[in-house]
Amino acid sequence: MPTRTWHARRTRALTAATALLTPAALLLAPSAAHAADPVDQVVNGGFDDGTTGWTIYPEQSVQDGAGCTAVPASSAPYSAAIQQEVPLVEGETYRLSFRARSTPATEGPVRVVVQGGEDVNYQQFLPAAKPAFAEEFGEFEYFFTADRDYPNAQLAFQQDVVNPVAYTLCVDDVALLGGAERPPYVPDTGPRVKVNQEAYLPLGPKGATLVTEATDALPWELREAGGRTVARGSTVPRGVDASAGLNVHTIDFSGYQRRAVGLVLVADGETSHPFDVGEDAWERLRDDAMTFFYTNRSGTPISDELAPGYGREAGHVGVAPNQGDTAVPCQSLDDDSQELLVKQGDEPWTCDYTTDVTGGWYDAGDHGKYVVNGGIAVAQLLQQYERSLHARTADRGALADGTLRIPEAGNGVPDVLDEARWELEWFLKMQVQPGRPLEGMAYHKVADVDWTGLPLDPAADPQPRVLYRPSTAATLNVAATAAQGARLFAPYDKAFSERLLSAARTAYAAAQAHPDLYAPAPDPELDPNPGSGPYDDDDVSDEFYWAAAQLYLTTGEPQFRKDVLGSPVHTADVFGSTGFDWGNVGALGRLDLATVPSKLNTKELRQVRASVVEAADRYLADQATQPFGHAYAPEDGQYAWGSNAQVLSNMQTLGTAFDITGDDAYRDGVVRSADYLLGRNALGNSYITGYGDVYSENQHSRWYANQLDPSLPNPPAGTVAGGPYSPTATSGDPITAALFPDGCPAAQFCYVDDIGSWSTNEITINWNAPLAWVASFVADQGDGRDRGHQHHHRR
Repeated sequence: MPTRTWHARRTRALTAATALLTPAALLLAPSAAHAADPVDQVVNGGFDDGTTGWTIYPEQSVQDGAGCTAVPASSAPYSAAIQQEVPLVEGETYRLSFRARSTPATEGPVRVVVQGGEDVNYQQFLPAAKPAFAEEFGEFEYFFTADRDYPNAQLAFQQDVVNPVAYTLCVDDVALLGGAERPPYVPDTGPRVKVNQEAYLPLGPKGATLVTEATDALPWELREAGGRTVARGSTVPRGVDASAGLNVHTIDFSGYQRRAVGLVLVADGETSHPFDVGEDAWERLRDDAMTFFYTNRSGTPISDELAPGYGREAGHVGVAPNQGDTAVPCQSLDDDSQELLVKQGDEPWTCDYTTDVTGGWYDAGDHGKYVVNGGIAVAQLLQQYERSLHARTADRGALADGTLRIPEAGNGVPDVLDEARWELEWFLKMQVQPGRPLEGMAYHKVADVDWTGLPLDPAADPQPRVLYRPSTAATLNVAATAAQGARLFAPYDKAFSERLLSAARTAYAAAQAHPDLYAPAPDPELDPNPGSGPYDDDDVSDEFYWAAAQLYLTTGEPQFRKDVLGSPVHTADVFGSTGFDWGNVGALGRLDLATVPSKLNTKELRQVRASVVEAADRYLADQATQPFGHAYAPEDGQYAWGSNAQVLSNMQTLGTAFDITGDDAYRDGVVRSADYLLGRNALGNSYITGYGDVYSENQHSRWYANQLDPSLPNPPAGTVAGGPYSPTATSGDPITAALFPDGCPAAQFCYVDDIGSWSTNEITINWNAPLAWVASFVADQGDGRDRGHQHHHRR
């Protein structure tokens, strides 16, 4: 992005002269390094020899000593450019500088990029920047680091959108120098008063955080949009917060309980972003967080009518150049790789058949589909629906048929169940068919044989696809979610419910017969996952517990009860300080045992519920130590990959404790944690797209890739970014590695809203699922004190 800030800004103008610090999205395999020639890599950058060394089209000229092209009105994208081939060297940091103008001035149709050629799918070393050029020459500067040798990279100034008016683009003094020293990275963190930038509940808790050097309490004021002060108070000094490395105070303005629009907090000479007081935003987010799943569907066209701006062709259905998921072979490693697996004590595997595994959801920013990620995502969507059946504060109609923008709306089945069914049907396809080796087990994943570049529409993915060996973990994910789905679909589709329960029984028995078939872990000598994440897990006791719990809740059968109560996981702490995730799913079983009607006796149920409440009490205690208000305090202070999802899972535990006890403290813990996700954090950034004044919108994705291609959309509203990830220097993420070569200064700063930052800014189905659960929970609370007795569902 062509500014010193890497946030999506809706309220701040971006000037053309700003220093450009965005590093390259480096996703290609590295080659041998060598020192770069420190001389300018650009030939005739000042156009002293006319247009020698440059390719310029459709019309070229030299005006006032600058190279120019005339761009006709309504030109198709990429029909005009000023470009030149340049060499890049692995590991070298480059400084690209130039002067540019446009007559008349442009507002961003020009794309500045350094990229590879057709042989690498135009992989971008410097992600496309889209600066606005004025009629007078402005100066521009970019820095990026190459992760491989590339003798014929392309430096280009391109017109890449349909321009409404003709213009003339001119560039001059173009220089590309290796051995550059990147300027210190200083993120734009916005106002020092950090607030929930979207909305606080009228009768709920309202907190903010002030970043200040002051050690004594300071006065604060809450002001209406017109400037009138409506509340006053004093800040509470909290000292230096370790997660942010900042001296902070907290502000509590919970006493203000009127609905309002455009309020601001003022303290220490600083004014916050504006925010509202009201509950409507949570109704919107309940829907938006679910829309993410529809637009992530594989194997079906996405309707632009249902999801405006997100319509696309069906992905992976075998229409060229896409090879599709209609007949996918099993992965076949070479002899050396197979031998190495044997040496590691693993079991080589392939097959001589193909399988139709169309459908399901794309897991994240790539085109892979993973059962273990899909499992927890489906489970949390089903938990969201099942909560609406039993919780005292639930809005019974909020998740009914016709409440989501999906093709199945109006079929008589609650829409959340319809969306979950899209993945459950895929799970059934991922089970090994009868008569084949490992029958009843589930393939671990289906993915491309190698990584692809960004951007890339699913329908245009040219890579072959492969099925990966079945795993016990994937099989138990199918058993658990199919059993869970069976009881929820029973009132609406008896035949499908029976199919699910049969599949669950088969999967559970297959897992018992193959209890230790683990997905291969990454190895320095062998990468068995060249085009997808490994999602390896060699402790599946929690998966067995979760699957047994769901089968017991659905059937009540004694063998499953025995497996639940006899599991060591049943009495273990399945929550932990960082919450639960795809590799730690015991909590999914525990939360449902605590809330879904079952044949547990009174003592057993009391013990299960007590374990949930005890975990929630720990989260509240952790939350009290966090001056940014979130219930997340890892013991080592390091924020996990997908830390926002960990925050959300803790919020689900708090919300479940509220459902069990009715104690307001747990509900308020959920609401306060939401403030952190919506902007009350060290970066002053809302991690939920479309919510707040400053929000993440350049998440790592191959089709929500507007940062790279303005014809593509940003992620849909209601998409949550992964969030801060502490081990930035060792993650292998090229964006954070360049920005934080010695590690980020504090955990909350380990984030960048750049499409290349897959360690901090990816999107996944298993991160949006807990957001959907939480959004639905908060929406159910009405104004913040609503007990759910008089809900009025708004659509």
